[in-house]
Amino acid sequence: MCNEFFTLKEYDEAAQAIQGRTSHRPQIGLILGSGLSPLAEEVAQADVVPYSEIPHFPLSTIEGHAGKLIIGGLAGRTVMVMQGRTHYYEGYSMQRITLPVRVMQLMGIHTLFVTNAAGGINPAFRPGDLMLITDHINLVGMAGLNPLRGPNLDEFGPRFPDMSQAYDPTLQATARRVAADLGFNLQEGVYTCLAGPSFETPADIHFLRAIGADAVGMSTVPEVTVAQHGGTRVLGVSGISNVAITEPSQDRETTHAEVLEAGKVIVPRLVRLLKGVLRELPPV
Repeated sequence: MCNEFFTLKEYDEAAQAIQGRTSHRPQIGLILGSGLSPLAEEVAQADVVPYSEIPHFPLSTIEGHAGKLIIGGLAGRTVMVMQGRTHYYEGYSMQRITLPVRVMQLMGIHTLFVTNAAGGINPAFRPGDLMLITDHINLVGMAGLNPLRGPNLDEFGPRFPDMSQAYDPTLQATARRVAADLGFNLQEGVYTCLAGPSFETPADIHFLRAIGADAVGMSTVPEVTVAQHGGTRVLGVSGISNVAITEPSQDRETTHAEVLEAGKVIVPRLVRLLKGVLRELPPV
């Protein structure tokens, strides 16, 4: 699985399969994290394509990830929404879990919104907060599991892409303005990606806090890396689903059920934020 690489032809086969199922031509992609799938219900005149019907697409195996593409209208824009994503810990290669981003790029998508449910490391964060991702720490990639490992496809981007502005500054400014207009506090911070699927130990959390992480999760960074390589603008938002445990405790534990439950609080605010940003985007 570590040596699984895809060709341009295989990416194109997936893109053609999707285009054959919809008359929409989306320009904006959205990836929804754990417990955040209800946002897809906002899409109007939607065409639904299960991942299982798309060549080479990875299949979601985790509760809270429906495993469907929803293509249609949202806040006056034509979007492609991934109702659930796949993760490295499910047994897929980094190249396969990022294949959907490559497919989006081939289909003409120029802007990608990535969302996730994350554990709050910053002591100022509370469950239910939204955090604008301003940067990330790619611990998994630093250890060698980078989705760009292997043959470079020059059709997408350069061998050594710059990552100094992985999250688009203009989109961040728009999100701040929309949040202020909506009257809610938008936290900001650095997201760290771990491989999972086990949650972090208290020692892990102390380490992550020491190196500058504000939130931690098991996704997003591989997708953003591939998006940046292919010239796709990215806006990232974490829903803070729980506050990380910093001391050994018999009274508290982190569970996936907790993450899904927090999504019920996060989704309404996330929907308002992302729809507001979509409305603010200049016409293409």
